Amino acid sequence: MMCREKWRTAWITGASSGLGRALAIELASQGVLVAASARSSDKLAVLAADYPTIRAYPLDVTDSEALSKTAQEIETDLGSLDLAIFNAGTYEPVGLAELNPDGIRRVMAVNFHGAVDGVLAVSPGMRKQKSGQIAVVASLAGYRGLPASAAYGATKAALINFSESIYPELRKSGIQISVVNPGFVETPMTAKNDFPMPFIMTADDASRRTIAGLMTGKFEIAYPRRFVAILKFMRVLPYTLYFAITQKWMLKK
Repeated sequence: MMCREKWRTAWITGASSGLGRALAIELASQGVLVAASARSSDKLAVLAADYPTIRAYPLDVTDSEALSKTAQEIETDLGSLDLAIFNAGTYEPVGLAELNPDGIRRVMAVNFHGAVDGVLAVSPGMRKQKSGQIAVVASLAGYRGLPASAAYGATKAALINFSESIYPELRKSGIQISVVNPGFVETPMTAKNDFPMPFIMTADDASRRTIAGLMTGKFEIAYPRRFVAILKFMRVLPYTLYFAITQKWMLKK
């Protein structure tokens, strides 16, 4: 089934680069009317100029009031939302010595509150129409604590927990919610890493896998499968063994 047959309208945050941009292009290419949001208004303008079914709605997701107003504006301009993908995120690979309260709050504001406030902005309209689909982009890093990912991983773990918590009520209202847990994707964020990234994939590949999962309506969309299997296995390891593995990884750096 083509995307246009399932969704007429979609809203994507973090759409100026990486996975968000790839998702916007893929959906627009299949005839979906896409509202693309990000802080980079110039990049959004270029994206909208290249694809006639993409509309630019510049937005800083850490501004909850602006986020709510943007959701209302999109619904006024494009009609009811069929799909909302909250993808905006930030990442800085830092160890304990580099962590600071302001940095942690900034990552939490973008990655967690930016998605949660988005869900709260679109869910009333979807409940009213008794339909709609929401996707929250988390990460495999949310499965368990990883070195140099204390702030980032914590936000993604929080998103997974949040999505699990609201799933029953949304389903009761006729709304589907999915949590997207990618592995390493070639984006400006992962370009900051100074270590080998196993099973890394292109943003286009990640976009196709995300959309295929959303088409099925399943709750967790996680990829690539081999990396998912490894990290899910590590999630059930006892702490003594898990910490031994992560300590060994750190010593290799």
